[in-house]
Amino acid sequence: MGRLPGSYFHPLALVSSTMYFRNSPEYEERRSKPFAPPTVTLKQIHDAVPKHLLQCNSYRAALYVLRDITFTLLLFKVASSITPWYDSDFGGYIPWGWAKTIARSALWLAYWWFQGLVWAGIFCLGHDAGHGTLFASNKLNNAVGFALHCWLLIPYYAWRSTHHAHHKATSSIERDENYVPYTRSEYNLPEESKATRFDYAEVFEETPIYVLGRMLIMQGCGWWVYLARNQMGSKMYPAGTNHFSPSSPLFKKEQRTSIILSNIGLGCMAALLLYAGPSRVFRYYLIPYLRAQKDPTHCLIPHHPVMFTYLHHSDPTIPHYRKGEWSFLRGAAATVDRPLLGWMGRFFFHNISHDHVAHHFFIQAPFYNGPQITRVIKSVLKDDYNYDSTPSFYALYRSFTQCLFIEEEGDIVFYKNKYGNAAREVQHSALKQIRASGWHPEQQDKLEARPDTHPSIKLD
Repeated sequence: MGRLPGSYFHPLALVSSTMYFRNSPEYEERRSKPFAPPTVTLKQIHDAVPKHLLQCNSYRAALYVLRDITFTLLLFKVASSITPWYDSDFGGYIPWGWAKTIARSALWLAYWWFQGLVWAGIFCLGHDAGHGTLFASNKLNNAVGFALHCWLLIPYYAWRSTHHAHHKATSSIERDENYVPYTRSEYNLPEESKATRFDYAEVFEETPIYVLGRMLIMQGCGWWVYLARNQMGSKMYPAGTNHFSPSSPLFKKEQRTSIILSNIGLGCMAALLLYAGPSRVFRYYLIPYLRAQKDPTHCLIPHHPVMFTYLHHSDPTIPHYRKGEWSFLRGAAATVDRPLLGWMGRFFFHNISHDHVAHHFFIQAPFYNGPQITRVIKSVLKDDYNYDSTPSFYALYRSFTQCLFIEEEGDIVFYKNKYGNAAREVQHSALKQIRASGWHPEQQDKLEARPDTHPSIKLD
């Protein structure tokens, strides 16, 4: 007899269903080894990278900006043609009602998807302008970055200020500006020696649906919560600190005028959207802008800055440092490169996720040289270079459910999960040897300064 319908489960179906929900080989290899901090020096890395890779090409940068603007306009044109095409039975090729509806829906979905990709790239170009890597002129960088970020309702100068602070103190528990881990005491957990499984479950046990809901809220609204309340920002600032007040402790006195300009830019963009009317805004702007709220794997605006930063710096196998063990090099190395969306991530997101480690070591190197710089950095860092090909959605879920808190003690710490367990431990014997050899952060970061590359460069 033949098999009953539905009784056969092809092995390929199992492979297909599991390939997107698994750890990558790189992640598993990191997790299997105790952690020893890198001992390579910043000078070794800088000496290995050809100097021409650190120079920007203003003509090339302008072409990338024009490319993304052109894509935006072309996609607007396609979207504005969907209804006339529908009314004309798509030139007579699709006269059937149900087929027309399917074709129209497919075209709108395609528009929202690709426009979201393009706008994520526009964010990345504004990001690079904020670092001064698009053009040789700082004034031109700021003008372009301001315009691009205003289009995406991002307060350019406010973001730029705290983002530069993040680069100066990456993975520093005391000084980093983004995704600073919560500690055991902030969850009112008993001390480690007394905590039971029930104590952890009382705080962290949640249903899968609730976890998914929180993930969607974080990815959809986390960016605005961060701007409005500095959520998961540096703990050196008082509660309620925000990115919109010129007198916010996030900013220096001389930056206040630029913060006002950021607010004016947001107001002008909001006025433009109001003038366009709710119907146009909803179809042409709001849906691609909010597309990521429906599916966090897509990594589009607005949560794109949230997801990028979160996955680059929140991983169960990546350390955070307190001041006794932090150095600029160690912080930059505590970053993960991810092949987000494959070739589309490369093309639309301007290498921001594929070459993020290189970006942290060379904050003013142009993005289009990222792949070459990454290859050099890998050859110097060797096993201390972090890469993770875990599928994006699963990586997000893994970090969201396992990167919950850190301990108050320890100069090198790893996130712990809902059972109070860390994915990695420090290799104390190696750490002891490093200390005995005379390791000092200033020596590790010592660099014969070039004004465009030294980590102590004044970025503001």
